[in-house]
Amino acid sequence: MPQAELSVLAQERPLRILLINAGEPDSLTWSGLVQPLRQAAKILGPERLHVDVRSPDKFTSDAQRHWHLVLLAADEAQAGLKPANFRALVERCRAAPFWGGVGAGVLWLAEAGALNGVRTAFPWSLYADADSRADQAIFTPHLYEIDGNRLTCCGGAASVDFALTLIDIIFGSNVQAPVKELLCVDRVRGREERQRVALQARFGTLQPKLTEAVTLMEANIEEPLSTDEIAQLAGVSRRQLERLFKQYLGSLPSRYYLELRLNRARQLLLDTNNSIVQVGLMCGFSSGSHFSTAFGALFGNTPREERQRRLAE
Repeated sequence: MPQAELSVLAQERPLRILLINAGEPDSLTWSGLVQPLRQAAKILGPERLHVDVRSPDKFTSDAQRHWHLVLLAADEAQAGLKPANFRALVERCRAAPFWGGVGAGVLWLAEAGALNGVRTAFPWSLYADADSRADQAIFTPHLYEIDGNRLTCCGGAASVDFALTLIDIIFGSNVQAPVKELLCVDRVRGREERQRVALQARFGTLQPKLTEAVTLMEANIEEPLSTDEIAQLAGVSRRQLERLFKQYLGSLPSRYYLELRLNRARQLLLDTNNSIVQVGLMCGFSSGSHFSTAFGALFGNTPREERQRRLAE
């Protein structure tokens, strides 16, 4: 499990995290990443966590320093301003046990081939800017991804969720909770949640049938459509629909639809007071046992445990 791998960093004393700021100092992406980690460092003290910040130039020239986790961050608006020493920057990042990018940093790493074969939370607003070398990364529409030792986040407001998740995985909820309180964050979005404009940004003009099919799914959560019905309404054959989903989303339509409904259910469990039975019905599950089994298979805990976790927080 990716989280189990990342959690080994809790054994480091101190854990050294480096954030490379290749964008504006007050951007949403950068602020969302650095503020939670700095608050965690204050709570834990320098003997447990040390958060360094470097510019790209200073990072590549500081060859003697060792970090356990390195993240290259830049806002999407800086996508066209790739650092001049970028190749050296990528090699220095890869020297760390865990490393990755946030926002435009994800684009740059993908174009350098550093994310080949890796599940990558790609900022979909930058999809048109990516060159062909980035195609070997496995782009997902999720807010962030942790695939082995490589971490990616789409940036923007999701940077806060990403940073808080790192704190929780490495140091636990007893550290994450006070950071959330200091930052006035009620709920941390999970990495499986999707960027709101992801599909439209990537496929709106290139694959309108795929976008239409997903839109139909999103509009029919409580009373799910069959794959054949979706294909018919989108104006394609079932086989064509399955090919589109497999090629661009790495999933079958039925599986994608199920995960969409389960993610909605999880959101309702966290954000509303509807009963577990009501949530299941609202997301198209007529059987409580089917809802619980499918939920547990995707998230690793039952709907009841998810609700209890929210109440505990």
